[in-house]
Amino acid sequence: MMKQTILKTICVLITLSFTMAAQAQKCCKGENPYKKYTQNLPFKMQEVKAPVFRKNEVNLKDFGAVGDGSTLCTDAFAKAIQALSAKGGGRLVVPSGVWFTGPITLKSNIDLHLEMGAVIQFSADENLYSIIKTSFEGLDTRRCQSPLSAYGAENIAITGQGVIDGNGQFWRPVKKAKVTDTQWQEVLARKGGVESKKGYWVPNQAYADAEKHANMNVPSAQTEEEWNAIKRFLRPVMISLVNCKNVLLKDVIFQNSPAWNIHPMMCENIIIDGVLARNPSYAQNGDALDLESCKNALIVNSKFDAGDDGICIKSGKDADGRRRGRPCENVVVDGCTVFAGHGGFVVGSEMSGGVRNILVKHCQFLGTDVGLRFKSTRGRGGIVENIFINDISMTDIKTDAITFNMYYGGKSVAEMLADGDRPDNVKKMPVTEETPIFRHIDIRNIICNGAGRAMEFNGLPEMPIEDITLEDIRIIAKKDAEFTNYKDVKKKNVNITLKP
Repeated sequence: MMKQTILKTICVLITLSFTMAAQAQKCCKGENPYKKYTQNLPFKMQEVKAPVFRKNEVNLKDFGAVGDGSTLCTDAFAKAIQALSAKGGGRLVVPSGVWFTGPITLKSNIDLHLEMGAVIQFSADENLYSIIKTSFEGLDTRRCQSPLSAYGAENIAITGQGVIDGNGQFWRPVKKAKVTDTQWQEVLARKGGVESKKGYWVPNQAYADAEKHANMNVPSAQTEEEWNAIKRFLRPVMISLVNCKNVLLKDVIFQNSPAWNIHPMMCENIIIDGVLARNPSYAQNGDALDLESCKNALIVNSKFDAGDDGICIKSGKDADGRRRGRPCENVVVDGCTVFAGHGGFVVGSEMSGGVRNILVKHCQFLGTDVGLRFKSTRGRGGIVENIFINDISMTDIKTDAITFNMYYGGKSVAEMLADGDRPDNVKKMPVTEETPIFRHIDIRNIICNGAGRAMEFNGLPEMPIEDITLEDIRIIAKKDAEFTNYKDVKKKNVNITLKP
């Protein structure tokens, strides 16, 4: 009996030894925790890995920064980033405190790491932000420099348990209809602001003047003097990453942006993991995440609470987007939650460079205006195809659980319904490079408990929405689905229950 016990013990120890050795071997090999997201996909996509940094580490306080919420730390951030860059990169530690600053520009091989209790709050002083050439809402234009940006950088990260705050309330206009009476009185009391028209507040008179002559958000300014006079109107996206490779955004809270919150554009190999991107419900152009013309991206385990679209896929607008010609492709969205906003998962309306090879699964949309939102209009061009959506749970969707609208005019679906908008130019038009195409979209395993309308398919007569699979879908809604200008829509186990 004693011998058997000893033998069993030896066997257990040997097994444990082999297990530990195998785990150690995996660790030594640096097994990629993100590999699972790119396996068994319905399209080909390369493995995406998080960037690795040198062990160099500097603390922001060592460069003269004071985290008291009022001392400007712009120079300290710049010096710390330069010092790390000179060493070949590493981690810039932002300790607990409120670090008030102007714009920050990240360089290659740097991890901006916010410790628990750290808040980076950007100044609303427009004089700190240079006017640069960029793209805004898919069009080539000029805007103020983003609070946090990187251009052409490789191996960069924003990580940690802290908060990045864009002080967006000093930049954004506010519509009275979107706020409470108390909030509206607080808005009207802000210094310098004006009510440019009834129920519509803007930060200053120059903003109001610029908006009158702008094409959407692109102003008519020509001279440097004219551009500088309307700086407040040129409100930037908060996090701007352009032409970067190997990017990681992990665990940080991004909030209160002047315009869009997180905006990677023309980036490759990007991971967004465990972040919270949030804006007030009334935030104008307050999208949480806009992934534009990017390739090989993972958006996982994250939460979005927005004043506009939640998770949005884009690729440029009209001729500017077609000229760029870079689709947003090879994207996995997995395990994400959208609390509010115009759409939970959204494609468009700026999709002129194309969108393809997207998988969205295991997500939940709670109280958004729309659940799954596809939008475009004549003039865009571009092809949206090979979109796969599985296992989505929705509750309290204000308008449509699923919508395809090829007559998008800049309003949310809720605003369109409230204003009684109807599509213009519904007659068949010639098909040109400006005709948007939506096709090969697979939507399965959707449960929606409460929507204004189950579904809306509103395609163009000259280019119907084509080859759509709807399978195992259960929606409780006030109104039934409506289908116009579609082709080859396959339905299986689609159950719509109408409840007033």
